[in-house]
Amino acid sequence: MFEFATATRIIFGPGIAAQTGEIAKPFGTRPLIVTGRDPRRAEWLISNLRQQQMIPEVFSVSGEPSIETIQSGVEIARAHQCDFVIGIGGGSAIDSGKAIAAMLTNPGELLDYIEVVGRGKSLAKPSASFVAIPTTAGTGSEVTRNAVLSAPEHRVKASLRSPFMLPRVALIDSNLTHDLPPEVTAFTGLDALTQLIEPYVSAKANPMTDALCIEGMRRASTSLKRAFLNGKDAAAREHMSVASLFGGLALANAGLGAVHGFAGPIGGMFPAPHGAICAALLPHVMQANIRALEQRAKDNPALGRYDDVARLVTGNPGATRAHGVDWVQNLLTELRIPRLEAYGIQAVDIPDIVEKSMHASSMKANPIPLGREELEQVIRAAI
Repeated sequence: MFEFATATRIIFGPGIAAQTGEIAKPFGTRPLIVTGRDPRRAEWLISNLRQQQMIPEVFSVSGEPSIETIQSGVEIARAHQCDFVIGIGGGSAIDSGKAIAAMLTNPGELLDYIEVVGRGKSLAKPSASFVAIPTTAGTGSEVTRNAVLSAPEHRVKASLRSPFMLPRVALIDSNLTHDLPPEVTAFTGLDALTQLIEPYVSAKANPMTDALCIEGMRRASTSLKRAFLNGKDAAAREHMSVASLFGGLALANAGLGAVHGFAGPIGGMFPAPHGAICAALLPHVMQANIRALEQRAKDNPALGRYDDVARLVTGNPGATRAHGVDWVQNLLTELRIPRLEAYGIQAVDIPDIVEKSMHASSMKANPIPLGREELEQVIRAAI
């Protein structure tokens, strides 16, 4: 048995963003546009919506969203009588838009519904209509049912999560990713690759997510380095947008694993980009999982799936799981991914990181439970 849920409508294609106003017209006339740090990047969207006689209001999100960020966005949306929300940008802007849309229609406070640091209640009502327009190829947030928010006073990240938060429209235009700098291309692209590998070996994998992961890994493995070296490579950018979308679809329906189990707590404790954390951890988590499976669960299908991953990413039909780990490690070198120590993480932080990570929801889908010592070894190797 498995379930598959996603955005009501997915529209993919280079140049499709020019139709945003027409596509969003059924949802209302007063959209709140949630952008990243520089709202000027959404000027074309404001113009596009005004051509459809809409009156947009803009709310920019600087960095990764906090609980306070969402509360401010909700206040602005209500003050301007916004009737739907558009999130345009990377994962932070889209997650912010999802959370704001949810709180526009649900009673009470955000802390009533948020996990870990809040009361974790279920949303009572569907969100306001939400349109997601990613401008990076990494998070897949345009088709997921949660928003990751930081709680600085607790030094953690927590999720607002509900099927009601799935976007009404996910509009993916790879042309919007052409101007991403190489570093962001690398970080977000490796997040996308992680979100294809982890669901494929997940304890919750299913036939639908398998198909998405396989095709996504094929595209990411041949296109990420090309996009990094030449941001104007339209074919590579389009392949990476597909890979990111497929990763989002997969993780939302098959879960993730220890890479993301670590990434949430680390992101809450240190000023490190989410994609950079995932990238630095990926080969070490793969190695730890493979070792644990070989030692304790040789019959676990995930062991053979790591061989599949190796064949997909290397393009070599004779590749083994060890080759897959080596390929990922070499890719990190080629894309100039820093080690975790670059973000202030030290050996003294390992016990605290591991303690928080052991309780992360993503750990539940890891193909095999990892012990405290195994988790400590992963972090030590990534530092």
